[in-house]
Order: sequence, then structure tokens, then C-alpha cells
Amino acid sequence: MTAELGESSAARVNLQFAAKVIALVGTCVWGYSVVWNKINTLELDIERVRHEIELNSEFRVKWPRGELGALPDDAEQNMRLKYLEEVVGKMEDNVDKLRYKFPE
Repeated sequence: MTAELGESSAARVNLQFAAKVIALVGTCVWGYSVVWNKINTLELDIERVRHEIELNSEFRVKWPRGELGALPDDAEQNMRLKYLEEVVGKMEDNVDKLRYKFPE
């Protein structure tokens, strides 16, 4: 039995098969987009981590040198130390005056 194709020929399509093919193609496209988005997210995360590592390296080098400033607690501590140095200096002067009997 030979069938010839012509203008009056009709192609019989199995609707169930066509639905499966469309679903498969849709699933593949959706899966590809999910994988693509996950790869882009991971690349962005890697860039962020790399940037944070560079900033941390800069901080690690510059902070001990004092190039990035000081903590507010450090400034307060330095002010207290200066005050105590002045008080101790005055006490030393008074002790020297009493010890060596310098006139005032």
C-alpha cells in the first residue's frame, strides 16, 4: 500500500503525543531557565565574596597601621591616659619639691 502526498492529503496528529511534546519542551525550557538563574546567582555571590575579601584584606593591612582611624573607645582611652599622665606629672613635681625642698 503506497500513499502519495498531495493537496488533499491529511496528516493525522495524535493530540496526546502533541501534548506530551509540548509539555516536554516547556519543561526543558523551564529547567534551563532555572539552571541559568542559579548559575547567575552563584556568580554574583562569588563576586560579592571576592569584593568583601578584598575589603577585608585592605582593612587587615591598614587598621594596625592606623591608616583607617581609631575606634571611639581608643580615643576616649587616649584622653584618659593623657589626663593621668598630667596628674602623675604634677605629683612627681610635688614629690620633687618636697624631696629637694625647691622654693615655690
